[in-house]
Amino acid sequence: MPHFGDLEAAIMDEVWAADGPIRVRAVVDSLNRERPLAYTTVQTVMDVLYRKGWLTRTKDRRFNMYAPAASREDYVAGLMDEALAVAEDRSAVLLRFVESMDPAETAELRRMLAAAKSRKSPR
Repeated sequence: MPHFGDLEAAIMDEVWAADGPIRVRAVVDSLNRERPLAYTTVQTVMDVLYRKGWLTRTKDRRFNMYAPAASREDYVAGLMDEALAVAEDRSAVLLRFVESMDPAETAELRRMLAAAKSRKSPR
């Protein structure tokens, strides 16, 4: 799973935060609050993200509208899976990760694991 570059990540943050499909101009305007970027630069990177499969693209009159092809959670889960894939001892890595979590996050993880287990158990 590829890691996003800085501009790719900033663009994906904008697309994920949008209520629906978003135009390049809206992304440019939002990103320009932090740093000046050319419209064509953002358009090119969004086209690259589309070709990589991270964005979908549809036409609305004469404008391209972009939407995420996968959620932020899908992306982060893929990064976590990639990190675990290189570990010699996945259990040790998972243990260290869980130990570094906030107690509320650990409790939420336990709740989600119990819910997943009950969904998988035969009825």
